[in-house]
Amino acid sequence: MFGEIGQTMTRAAFTREAPDVRRQALVAAAEAVLAREGVGGASVRTICAEAGVSPGLLRHYFEGVDDLVAAAYEAVSQRIDAALDAALATAEDTPHARLLAYLGASFAPPVLDERLLAAWVGFWSLVKTKPRMAAIHAASYADFRARLETLLADAGARDTRLAAIALTAMVDGLWLELCLDPATFSPDEARAVVTRAVEGWL
Repeated sequence: MFGEIGQTMTRAAFTREAPDVRRQALVAAAEAVLAREGVGGASVRTICAEAGVSPGLLRHYFEGVDDLVAAAYEAVSQRIDAALDAALATAEDTPHARLLAYLGASFAPPVLDERLLAAWVGFWSLVKTKPRMAAIHAASYADFRARLETLLADAGARDTRLAAIALTAMVDGLWLELCLDPATFSPDEARAVVTRAVEGWL
């Protein structure tokens, strides 16, 4: 992991750092540039300037910008997974509480972050045109739904597949609107909406 979701790394010279540190710096820089300037602004020069390295260094770690952006998408997905896992670890040890904690974690930091939305929109915009981005997207959502199906089954739901699909779409929509306009409703209200939906599936 390389810091909180959406947080821009401080620019520094990484020429004397270990290779994995330089690689992580480039991944973090790609995320920051994508969030700030969109896909159109995510050039080799801009990303390397953000990371504090020379443009030629990118090719030592990635095949190109597309490869780097894909690595950033994977890294963000992994940090979100870690946040959801942390919510499960601290939840009350009952199937119902664990299910609601897993779903509700999307409405609290570090997942609920408008800077994350900015980067996520950039990732989403590439899913339909870049096969690797599509594969990362599919794998990430499949993992989320699989975990959700298990939690639903533990809580007594029957049609866990459709329930997981419906609840995933609901969480995505509520998260998106909260990031875009937090004045519309509160995170607590989002959790309340999801809780009512869960009760319908149990």
